[in-house]
Amino acid sequence: MLLFGCDFSSAPTARKPIVIALGTVQAGCVTLTGLEHFASLDAWGQWLHSAPEWIGAFDFPFGLPRELVEHLGWPLQWQALIAHYAGLSRAEIRERFVAFCAARPVGGKFAHRATDGPAGSSPSMKWVNPPVAFMLHAGVPRLLEAGASLPGLHMPVECGARIALEAYPGLPARELIGRRSYKSDDAASQTPARRAARGARRPSGGARERCFAPRPSTGAR
Repeated sequence: MLLFGCDFSSAPTARKPIVIALGTVQAGCVTLTGLEHFASLDAWGQWLHSAPEWIGAFDFPFGLPRELVEHLGWPLQWQALIAHYAGLSRAEIRERFVAFCAARPVGGKFAHRATDGPAGSSPSMKWVNPPVAFMLHAGVPRLLEAGASLPGLHMPVECGARIALEAYPGLPARELIGRRSYKSDDAASQTPARRAARGARRPSGGARERCFAPRPSTGAR
């Protein structure tokens, strides 16, 4: 089965494409085997659909905060929510989210998912820096169109051939290098310190065991 990680963009271009890192797992180690680049959302979606079997990790949110959804009166069932959300324009999404934040106190403008705290991830309703709300809007419907299973959220009738997981690269990065900055989209900001931090992301010792060792089963479902 194909294994990959996806560095996503809601507005990809030839200069800043969506990047897929392909890999294999052997003896507890992940080996990078190639890279794919997509300058459009349609090309990315077609690639997902053309690959018959895969497990992919995607760096965009798969859902919205319940507090926000309830406040806006949107569907609470996940698939119905995504269908409603996909039917909105980005301008409409921004308008509703700006209004939600405007009515809240400083320091608590955004609603959060329960997973944001443990992961240290940005609120999935953010429309800028990073625009993860638009990444959800562009990405999740195309995963569904590709027939992907999203464990815990959506399992199609013929499930199992394509499995999509929400991933947050900052979580293992902090595990390995702490809070050091390791990336920037600005070429001029590719400093020696950032390059050194990226080199330090190779896991070793206890960190490697936590990243790759099998987890014991608890029998819980």
